[in-house]
Amino acid sequence: MAKRVSIDWMLFSIVAVMVSLGFVMIYSTSSITAQALYNKQPHYFVVSQIAWAALGFTALLLMRRFPYKKLNSPQWAFGAIGAVLFLLPIAFVVDARHRWIPLGIGNLQPSEFAKPALAIFLAYFVTWRQRAINDPKFTLRPAALVLGLLFFFVALGDLGTAIVLGVVAVGVFFVAGLERKYLAFAAGLAIACVTVAIVAAPHRFSRVVRLLDPDLEFVENYDPTGKIKPYIVSSAPVSDTNYQATQAKIAIGSGGVFGVGPGHGRQKHFFLPDSHTDFIYAIIGEELGLWGTTAVLAGYLLIIWRGLRIFWLTTNEFGRYLALGLTIAIGFQALVNMSVVLGLGPTKGIPLPMISYGGSSLLSTLASLGILLNISEQAG
Repeated sequence: MAKRVSIDWMLFSIVAVMVSLGFVMIYSTSSITAQALYNKQPHYFVVSQIAWAALGFTALLLMRRFPYKKLNSPQWAFGAIGAVLFLLPIAFVVDARHRWIPLGIGNLQPSEFAKPALAIFLAYFVTWRQRAINDPKFTLRPAALVLGLLFFFVALGDLGTAIVLGVVAVGVFFVAGLERKYLAFAAGLAIACVTVAIVAAPHRFSRVVRLLDPDLEFVENYDPTGKIKPYIVSSAPVSDTNYQATQAKIAIGSGGVFGVGPGHGRQKHFFLPDSHTDFIYAIIGEELGLWGTTAVLAGYLLIIWRGLRIFWLTTNEFGRYLALGLTIAIGFQALVNMSVVLGLGPTKGIPLPMISYGGSSLLSTLASLGILLNISEQAG
């Protein structure tokens, strides 16, 4: 039996600091828009986030105390995936734009819970089939069926989260010993599916093209039919699909090294949409400067380091893969969000874990971190 140790205070402290910073920045970015756009009190969004944080930290503490090895069962592995697969179509039908299920006291976003559910399923599956991980009939086909269904339903309304899930799956199967030919096939299939999803959705296609060719000069020069540019322009949901990315760059550039000061940012005043959700990192750059954005990046890198350390030190195979999957999910999502804000990727609605406004994201992330703390205490 593994020897229990004290709580991983470094990991817990980083999480507490990140969530607290989220409160400050959500209030800073939403106090004016809450009144002007939503007819709410200035503190509406931050109070809501605090309520979700209370629920999230309760989940964190519960999952920290719940023996994670009990999750290594078909009931938990398939039950978690099954619940998410049941809720995803409901969310798409109820609210195709946001993929939310209204609960009266808040909104539930099932795609956020797909990440811990997938991590549990993958850890169970690769542990169960460890000796036959490259068996096409009894390992790869069943896994492909379950993962394909999950990715499909998530990608219907949230391609960005589907990509995060795909990276988690590839990372876990790679470490579990999946042969390169199968990884290459999966990567090629994933790229093809993502390409189809982008081309099939005009707003996605427009964002990707304008990221690579903002003025559409390349398109004009190498489109003999002259049909691509009109298609991009007419299909875009707004006249400038790079508007958010441009405003985000202005915000970060305005902050300089030390920032303009908490609460003094200007881009959140109706210039940068979603400044309290997906683009909150830009306002951190404007108000807290390079030091603030670097500190946030360092926080996520520390979480990734602690997660990989837990993976490395844990002797239980299920615990190792579970820690790896959860770490990839949180770390990769954070890096994607920051990359989008910095203009390194097409605009996509992926929240910054623990900092962006969003109850489902916060609850899912804190529950996942509770599992990581649990594994850390029993490592060895």
